[in-house]
Amino acid sequence: MANEHYFYVLFCKDQTFYGGYTTDLSRRLEEHNNGTGAKYTRLQKRRPVKMIHAEVFSSRSEATKAEAAFKKLTRKQKERYLQTHSTVLLPESIGMLKTR
Repeated sequence: MANEHYFYVLFCKDQTFYGGYTTDLSRRLEEHNNGTGAKYTRLQKRRPVKMIHAEVFSSRSEATKAEAAFKKLTRKQKERYLQTHSTVLLPESIGMLKTR
């Protein structure tokens, strides 16, 4: 699919979740782990991070709405969201995504 937009979730070394938006999952994961990603993941105590979830959308607007909604959730709600949205993503399985 051309012009894919992703909402993704990272699990950080300090046991926290980070939700983000990108058009390139591999590049963005590398940026987070190199300390050049979001301010939140630049802190050494949060790295390395693992990408544990991703959803693909046809527009930036849809993906960033999903990101914003996730960021408003409590930790418990985020855990429930991740349990009910079964798209688990490891770096070696980037092609296995649900499309909404």
